[in-house]
Amino acid sequence: MADIVFAVNGAAQYFAGDPEMPLLWHLRDTLRLTGTKFGCGIGSCGACTVLIDGRNARACVTPVSKVHGKKIVTVEGLSPGLGRLHPVQQAWVELDVAQCGYCQSGQIMAAVDLLKRKPKPSDADISSITNACRCGTYPRIREAIHRASELMRGKA
Repeated sequence: MADIVFAVNGAAQYFAGDPEMPLLWHLRDTLRLTGTKFGCGIGSCGACTVLIDGRNARACVTPVSKVHGKKIVTVEGLSPGLGRLHPVQQAWVELDVAQCGYCQSGQIMAAVDLLKRKPKPSDADISSITNACRCGTYPRIREAIHRASELMRGKA
């Protein structure tokens, strides 16, 4: 079996295990990147959301074989070496979004993807994010995404 080669947070990875292993388990168990959470295991809740080639994807249902040649970013890799938070993370902190916090890394990654595609999203655009929050912090999530949009457009 040939190695599966990909990058995680800018670092090259070589995987020679079961090609059907969910990316989530490689991230958490092998690489110890535990910001990506296990929630439902069927790609429904979004706690496991990462960026694959810049687009959000559910790591619990993405086999490692599907990421050959791709670039994966986890919540830990959003602002490497910058010495500061990514604007989405900054907005989350400013607005005290998290309650239990379990879903927040997935929410943040989905928001990063949305803001790349739509720098000034509408409420409807934000509502298109299908990540679940069991604590119901959706109003704060919406407000934080609007705030992150401002930060990313240079409007302090």
